[in-house]
Formats: sequence, C-alpha cells, structure tokens
Amino acid sequence: MATRREILAGLGAFALAGLPRYGHAANAVTLGSRTVTSVSDGNLVLPGDFAFADLPQDELAPILAEYGVSRDQIEPPCNVTLLQDGERTVLFDVGSGSGFMPSAGALVDSLDALGVAPEDVTHVIFTHAHPDHLWGLLDDFDDPVFTDAAYMIGQAEWDYWTDPNTVSTIGEARASFAVGAARRLEAIADQVEFIQPGQEVLPGVAAVESFGHTPGHLSFEVRDGGEALLIGGDAIGNHHVAFARPDWASGSDQDAELGAKSRMMLLDKLASEQIPLLGFHLPGGGLGRVERKDSAYQFVMEEM
Repeated sequence: MATRREILAGLGAFALAGLPRYGHAANAVTLGSRTVTSVSDGNLVLPGDFAFADLPQDELAPILAEYGVSRDQIEPPCNVTLLQDGERTVLFDVGSGSGFMPSAGALVDSLDALGVAPEDVTHVIFTHAHPDHLWGLLDDFDDPVFTDAAYMIGQAEWDYWTDPNTVSTIGEARASFAVGAARRLEAIADQVEFIQPGQEVLPGVAAVESFGHTPGHLSFEVRDGGEALLIGGDAIGNHHVAFARPDWASGSDQDAELGAKSRMMLLDKLASEQIPLLGFHLPGGGLGRVERKDSAYQFVMEEM
C-alpha cells in the first residue's frame, strides 16, 4: 500500500487523468437581506488511498457502499461561497486557479455566469490556505485576480504559512503547498487583515475556531436575526465517512486528532441548533443540514 507521502507527492500526476474543469452556481439561500450562493470551482480528482488508506478497511467498506463512493478514486466538488448583501460582495476562499488540478479552477467562469466580475468582489475571507482554497488568488501572470478586494485570514493560519520554517517541517509531500501559499500570501501582505476565532469579521459574519485541518482553519457563521448558516470550509471534509465516523482520523487533516475534535464539535452544533451547512467538498453544491443518525450523523442535501 502506498504511503501518505507517496500519495500526496503523486497527486499532480494523478489529477492529469481527471475530467475537464466545469463551473456552475449550484445553490443559493437567503438569510434576511443576504444571499449566500454556492459557486463551483470544479472538482478534485484523488486516489482513494489519499482519504481511506489509514482507516479500518472492514468498517470502511459498508460506509462507502451505503453512499456509493468508490474506494479507488474520489472526485470531491469544490464549492466556493459567495455572500451578497447589497453593499458587499464577499468570497469565502478563491478556489484553485489554473495551477493545481485541471479539473478545478473554474471559479471566475462560474462567477461570470452569475454576472459577478472579479472587480466586483469587495472582500475575500479565507478559511485556510490549502491550494484548492488559495491558489486562485493569482492569475497566470501572478497578478491578483480580485483587484479591488480586501482580504481577511486567521492570524494563526497566516503565521503558519508565512513562517519560513514551515516548508521544512510540513513534510516533503506537502512542501509545495507551503511554497505556493507563502508566495501567494506575500502578494497580498499589504492588503490583509488578520482575524481571530469569535471575531465578527463583517456585520453578521463571525469566525468559528475549527483548527486541525490546518493549524489556523476557521469556519464562519453567517447570521441575520434568527436565521443562520455555517460556512464550514474543510472542517467537515466529505458527506460519508466524516459524518458516519467523525472520530476517525482524516487523511487530509494536518493534525488528525484536533481535526476530529473540531469536526465532532461542529456536527453536534449543527445538528442541535439545526443550522444549515455549506461545505466546500460536500455534494449538491454543499448546502444541506446535519441530522443525527444512530450514534453519528448524516448530511441531508437541501434545494434552497
């Protein structure tokens, strides 16, 4: 069986076999005066071992069978969140751009289909700085795509990816992630605002600590009166194993123990408070609700 390092190192080559990238606006929900839209950046193409290699295979098999998920290859969607309130046009993450996988990087085309140009974006808020969330920041000429936007990122996330020691401590397989993040974050160093968990980063938008997937990963709760929605980023990374066995380590989390703790905290909150979720890698545009199922949870997609 391939090691985690070998799997990560081979992702670029593996992705070349992927489908061409596509774009569409998948779903939208209204919260008071705000509209939150799921906008497609395409999808990733990953070997199954990336997500499943370290899990108990006899317990994993029936979960994958129940959800119709291949053990050999997964193609998670990439759902960027667009928030519009009549005054601000806000993106949560910016997708992959053209430099990560050929099956992803469709955000600008998807926004264009909605009548939103890059220069219309007033704010970009990052959940974290992995390639499929950050690398769409710059175009093919290394110029910022969202020229008029203000940028926000968690202080802990910024500190980690801009630390020159990260490239040598993150592990060989993810070293390119560190190099790519540092280069892109440097390009916006004079325009970025650092945020903290619990902070209201914009009116009605609060940062929620969900560390583990990366050292400073943040989710965001959007609230208008009694209505709310959680933008989950990668804290809840799929609609099958992450819900059926949230306590299991995720191969994509940099700190698997902390990632599981954050995932279980968010799932309990979402199920208890019945707050809709928009997840970056969840199906149906990522919009749905969390329901309790036996001793765990399930994701219920909603057409909103």
